Amino acid sequence: MNRISVIARNEFVTRIRTKGFIITTLLGPIILIGFFVVIGIVSVKSLTPDRSEIAVLDPGARLVDRLENDMISFMPVDVPEDSARAAVLAGQWDGYLVVPEDVSTGGTLRYYTTSGGGSIFSSDLRNTVVAAVRALRVEEQQVEADVYESIMANVAFDTVQLTDTGEDRGNTAAFMVVGFFMGFLIYMAMLIYGSVVMQGVMQEKTNRVVEIIVSSVKPFDLLLGKVLGIGAMGLLQMTFWAILIAAGTFFSGAVISLFVDPASLQLPATASTDEVLAAMDFTVPAIGADLFVWFVLYFLGGYMLYATLFAAIGSAVESQQDAQGLTIPVMMPIIMSIVFIQPVIEAPDSTLATVLSLIPLTSPIPMVVRIAVTDVPLWEIALSYGLLVVAILGAVWIGARIYRVGILMYGKKATYRDIARWIRQS
Repeated sequence: MNRISVIARNEFVTRIRTKGFIITTLLGPIILIGFFVVIGIVSVKSLTPDRSEIAVLDPGARLVDRLENDMISFMPVDVPEDSARAAVLAGQWDGYLVVPEDVSTGGTLRYYTTSGGGSIFSSDLRNTVVAAVRALRVEEQQVEADVYESIMANVAFDTVQLTDTGEDRGNTAAFMVVGFFMGFLIYMAMLIYGSVVMQGVMQEKTNRVVEIIVSSVKPFDLLLGKVLGIGAMGLLQMTFWAILIAAGTFFSGAVISLFVDPASLQLPATASTDEVLAAMDFTVPAIGADLFVWFVLYFLGGYMLYATLFAAIGSAVESQQDAQGLTIPVMMPIIMSIVFIQPVIEAPDSTLATVLSLIPLTSPIPMVVRIAVTDVPLWEIALSYGLLVVAILGAVWIGARIYRVGILMYGKKATYRDIARWIRQS
């Protein structure tokens, strides 16, 4: 045990003194948030369509004057439909809209175009047409404008999450963002730290340094010390990030209000932060400390599981090319858990989410996401973490057997059959 602690301490102290660790620890969450913000801005800008020109065939001219959209120009035309079709095919207009005579009593409007225009454009066009038809119906039914506006006014709606201890009041979207962010951090951490462990083992094996080390230390002690040392480094980093996330969540309301113009919410320029957030219908989520505790614990469990497997792979190969074929099966559960993160967020109590959060190879990400967005029964969390601990012990047992033989094997690319034999014979 003393040798394991010496190796772990050496790995921990050596790595936390590097500039890379200090920079990523201090700036990691900011860089990750900036990464998603840039992707979001670029995506929105790329998806924002150019101004479209649409011809409107409205014989009675009952609807065309009511169609208003800043990004779409509606032009009334008095031509046969065949001519409009030919003009669209020739590229003169982006499309044409046919308004039936019974539009106000249920008639179907049809829009013809050479391309779909995308879901955003289609939704925008549909909303514009629906608003115009409703306005026409209001006028024909002689409904007072103020009565119509009162009926169509926004309806305030708030979601309150019931828990065993009471209520979690807050914006549901905010809980989803926190859950996604935490799940993605664990995903990145398991891949990065697992890769660090594997690269370290491969480097020592390639440099033949390990031959000197194992002359005085058991391979098992070397494996466990390396995994624990790098894990301690990761634990320090994730704990710091958890504190940053907690602080960011606490001050999220004040930060958001800085970027919102009170005038856009029909508020005076002197409106307070609370008034701005109330107008936005935004409530700072009340996230419990238990979420951050489980976030750190599941990171630690996921790291221990995968770092051990990655270390075993690193001991069995001599180059990165040889490692690629062996790492794919190990990485598949991690990739699967991040691929299904959106369905887990949308339906945290579904069978898919429950199963993924119980299977040890996938549980670290889905379970943290579920804890963030819903009230997960304590027995499920206990069962999930218990299975994860059992899987870690199994991985250490298997990894130690592979490591014991593979770390001193040179000149031959290890196959799955070789690794299976090492596990049986060690």
